[in-house]
Amino acid sequence: MIKYDFYTYTNLKKEQVSKYSSKIEKIKEIFQKKESMLDWVDQETTISEEEVEDILASSLQIKKKADVFLVIGIGGSYLGAYSFIKAFSNYFEKKDCEVLFAGYSLSSYYLNDLLNYLKDKDVVVNLISKSGGTLEPNLIFDRVLALLKEKYEDITDRVIITTDKESALMTYAKENQFKTYEVPRNIGGRYSVFTTVGLLPMAVFGIDIKEILRGIHDGKEDVAFAYEYAISRDLSYKQGKKVESFGVYEEKLLPFTEWLKQLFAETQGKQEKGILPISTLNTRDLHSLGQFYQDGEKILFETNIKIETTNTIDTFKYHLTLDEINAKAVDAVARAHKQGQVCSNIITLDKISYYNLARLAYFFMISAAVGGYLLDVNPFDQPGVEDYKKLLKESIGE
Repeated sequence: MIKYDFYTYTNLKKEQVSKYSSKIEKIKEIFQKKESMLDWVDQETTISEEEVEDILASSLQIKKKADVFLVIGIGGSYLGAYSFIKAFSNYFEKKDCEVLFAGYSLSSYYLNDLLNYLKDKDVVVNLISKSGGTLEPNLIFDRVLALLKEKYEDITDRVIITTDKESALMTYAKENQFKTYEVPRNIGGRYSVFTTVGLLPMAVFGIDIKEILRGIHDGKEDVAFAYEYAISRDLSYKQGKKVESFGVYEEKLLPFTEWLKQLFAETQGKQEKGILPISTLNTRDLHSLGQFYQDGEKILFETNIKIETTNTIDTFKYHLTLDEINAKAVDAVARAHKQGQVCSNIITLDKISYYNLARLAYFFMISAAVGGYLLDVNPFDQPGVEDYKKLLKESIGE
């Protein structure tokens, strides 16, 4: 169960939302026609039943043969799966088959430590790149591939390639008889979490991907809330609020906010427009950033994710569970910040579950795209990112 509150701790009024009706109708038509990069909106164009069954079968085989399933990707090629896996990870236990991630940075320290760690492990690698030409994953994959060739006589069953069906990477994979998955042509990276891109790593970790798909299916019931949230963000932006802070009160959800930052920044940050997304982990950051939020320049608003129940650990002293105190903290902070002219949206999950998190992710995906259309920008390109890629490749002689 998810509850959305965009009014209690904000200045939003229902009549303000209703004034957007003509704009919203036009955006709804775009979604219905699915004219551009919108295949993620419907489950049947996100992933097929055959792909789901193939992923489930592959995940079982991977877990039988591997100590480590290494996912190599950057941006939307890893953030979605990473955020879900971290949300359902035990803080201190390791699974028999670990799911690790690489390719999202050029840290020589990380790569060196990773290669040393993998030497004594049985490894299966999943390289994810829609274009097939992304620099960082390809560089890391080359080094990991060399390690695999040192360890095994035959690596054909130890490499999986997830890419566009017409990319050079797909051609390379087929030439080497590696298993492949296709990235849907009309779904961009940051919207690909519920495609083969995100679902294979989730399944290997042990997440019930059919529950994930049930969550995004039922997420359509929240579309009206997603439009309302997009409107509230647009109104805040017009009032000079240029920063949105995604706040979580459970550390397992902090990686989810990293995915949210990419989703909103790449979708809307164009043509000198857009809200800068940042994130906070509370109550930790209330003792640092909280001071600025309360008394600093009024440039931001908050969207807080509240969890009603995770466990029943009693604090003894107050005869309340930690969950109950955490929930009270969310409300107390929202009240205090509103007094300091900082508005807070509150999204409440009854618990962290596969179904809830998938449904919430779908809500944010709809909201981000709608917000892009409200800003009159293309929600599905990332020209600024392409600029840096071009200049970096030129500087290293590619």
